[in-house]
Amino acid sequence: MSQLVLILSIALGGAIGACGRYFLSHQITSLFHASFPWGTLVVNIIGSFCMGLLISGFAHYGNPSQEMRAFLVTGCLGAFTTFSTFSLDAVTLIEKQAYIEAFLYIGGSVIVCLASVIIGMWLVRAIA
Repeated sequence: MSQLVLILSIALGGAIGACGRYFLSHQITSLFHASFPWGTLVVNIIGSFCMGLLISGFAHYGNPSQEMRAFLVTGCLGAFTTFSTFSLDAVTLIEKQAYIEAFLYIGGSVIVCLASVIIGMWLVRAIA
């Protein structure tokens, strides 16, 4: 039963986060009418800031239940922006003074993920 509640907490948070990302990104993009992805940038900055607030708040003011943490961090912020999780992982490595791993994680994530998008697009275009 506890696993079901955990999954439902993540799912509910994910629905809220995804809708929030869509709404905020759409509003910002409509406001600026620019080709630069301002909406995505702002969402990533806000999500990363909120991740910092939550993680630090949990450490200083007490951890919430596993379900509440999953709802907020994995669900809401995970769906709002996975960049917030990437940022937290990178900062955690840096705080552990695992500088080589942090560099590899940051560089590898950006380069490999960009390459993966390019390869995926190329594959579909090659088939089409």
